[in-house]
Amino acid sequence: MATSSLSSLTVAFSSSLSFSTSVSSTPSTLSFPRARIPRAASSRRQKPIVAASSSLTPVGTVAGSASVSDEEVEGVSLEKYVKSRLPGGFAAQRIIGTGRRKCAIARVVLQEGTGKFVINYRDAQEYLQGNPLWLQYIKTPFLTLGYESSYDVFVKAHGGGLSGQAQAISLGIARALLKVSENHRVPLRKEGLLTRDSRVVERKKVGLKKARKAPQYSKR
Repeated sequence: MATSSLSSLTVAFSSSLSFSTSVSSTPSTLSFPRARIPRAASSRRQKPIVAASSSLTPVGTVAGSASVSDEEVEGVSLEKYVKSRLPGGFAAQRIIGTGRRKCAIARVVLQEGTGKFVINYRDAQEYLQGNPLWLQYIKTPFLTLGYESSYDVFVKAHGGGLSGQAQAISLGIARALLKVSENHRVPLRKEGLLTRDSRVVERKKVGLKKARKAPQYSKR
């Protein structure tokens, strides 16, 4: 009887030991890598984003430099065109006139052409900002004589504003047309295009706010 109980105890004890060893051995075989895949993925995903953002900036700078270079090339080409048409500069030309208005001075050279206007190596439409009144000023002498597309006009203007420069150019063109023919004097004089407008801004006076505006009078 005692031997049977001992044998049953040994069998139970050995089965418990085998169960514990099987349980203890299973965790050693199950090994899970911790956060290896997310780290590699995140590091690999961030690099192309940085590279893409850095690669976008040079494209804008290249485009901006290309547009600036185009404008510079256009200005240089127009300047070369004027110098090719005026060998020896403005002073060496035959049909030339000088106009003045307020503080503006304009030296005008006429050459036979198709009616092109160049002011300070720039197109007149661009230089005068497309203002219809200022463009009308410089075209009036030609419209008076019917020479709308007979002469090319080259101008060097400085001083004053665009309005004063436009009126100075008009006077310079009228004076230059007199060198083409003296018969132009009568129609130009009739339109008042040969008259130098001497009006200028009146100076400020001491004790006044402007040329004539006085401070408000107070009796007491």
